[in-house]
Amino acid sequence: MSKYPAALGGKSQPPALVRVVRDAGLSAIVAFGLFASMIGLRLFPTGNGMKLHYRWLMLAAVVVAVFAGRVIMLTWRANRPAGTPQPRRIAEAINHAGKYVGAVFLIAAATLPLYGGRYFIDTGILVMTYVMLGWGLTIVVGLAGLLDLGYVAFYAVGAYSYALLSTTYHLGFWTTLPIAGLLAAVWGILLGFPVLRLRGDYLAIVTLAFGEIIRVVLINWTSFTGGPNGITDIPRPTLFGLKFNGSGDPDTFAAFFGIDYSLTQRVVFLYYVIFGLALLTNWVSLRLRRLPLGRAWEALREDEIACRALGINVTVTKLTAFAIGAMFGGFAGAFFATRQAFVSPESFNFGESALVLAIVVLGGLGSQLGVALAAVVMIGGSELFRDFAEYRMLVFGVGLVVMMVLRPRGLVSGRTPSIALGARKEIAAELVAQGRG
Repeated sequence: MSKYPAALGGKSQPPALVRVVRDAGLSAIVAFGLFASMIGLRLFPTGNGMKLHYRWLMLAAVVVAVFAGRVIMLTWRANRPAGTPQPRRIAEAINHAGKYVGAVFLIAAATLPLYGGRYFIDTGILVMTYVMLGWGLTIVVGLAGLLDLGYVAFYAVGAYSYALLSTTYHLGFWTTLPIAGLLAAVWGILLGFPVLRLRGDYLAIVTLAFGEIIRVVLINWTSFTGGPNGITDIPRPTLFGLKFNGSGDPDTFAAFFGIDYSLTQRVVFLYYVIFGLALLTNWVSLRLRRLPLGRAWEALREDEIACRALGINVTVTKLTAFAIGAMFGGFAGAFFATRQAFVSPESFNFGESALVLAIVVLGGLGSQLGVALAAVVMIGGSELFRDFAEYRMLVFGVGLVVMMVLRPRGLVSGRTPSIALGARKEIAAELVAQGRG
């Protein structure tokens, strides 16, 4: 309310109910403008061409839902009890529960092929790939606080490194995997040098441009990358030289163990390969965080000026974050190439970078468990709407909005300090900087 009375010319605030209804009404109008063409209109093929159908009832239901949701959210914010638990107590409760949730997820992931069918194993491989990508990007965004929108570039470098080395020089997967990671790390350092003095939005724009440059090069350098046609017939990984095929040769997995060949054998093997790579990424990330390098990343995220004042080499700190994060992206890219047996530039567009970044942000910047939970929800959950393709992105967008309203700092927003005097106490998200790049 204005400090001047209405009688003296000041403007009095309208009642709370009027403000809520007016705000919700504006939200409903915006929703109508956005969804009028996407939901209210639909083209159906006919014998003579296309016919336009109107779905006003469905559009009205969406607009009413937006209006009601906005009213509920504003009412909830206005009537929140004053005696809410302290941020530290909430963070410690989530951290305590996370120990059990993480153990349950680990056991479920390790035993999935024992009780899950082919569809669930394939979905698990996809989820694990994004978990690994999310944990790699967490080093750059969550720990070092550097906003990277071009992470898919390192994913592409790893995929094409394995594809070219395996098809041209006939190198195996396990030989090429570390090479692909090292090449991606080199490109991470090359990206890091030009952006050493950039922060925030400027850093995001440059990294976005870097990702697009890599994609355009892959499309146009046809003599080297195959251009838009990509690279085919990429070799599959082997288990100590044993191939997973039905040829019946002595060097196949089925013939060596004297069992009948099944395509599920190769799928299960690929699942445990990406499961092991994801665990390796998690283990290395957690160990690095406790080293002086990891603490330097967190200091850089909190305040770069203070980081310089403490004598920390900011140049080396940023470059190592880009390089190590890119290395894990390269590992994931090499696995993607051997799993698909085909790579093309269309698999490495900006949407992939945005998806991985969304997983990191929604899971909680710097939280390993949060990233895994977000990947399961976003990648595995989207599979539930495969039969409803036209509503898939709509549900995905609504979920993001709800998440940002209820948990703006992610599913697991608290952090455990790297070093503590005595018992470690979880740090609430409200007390930790998110980093400005």
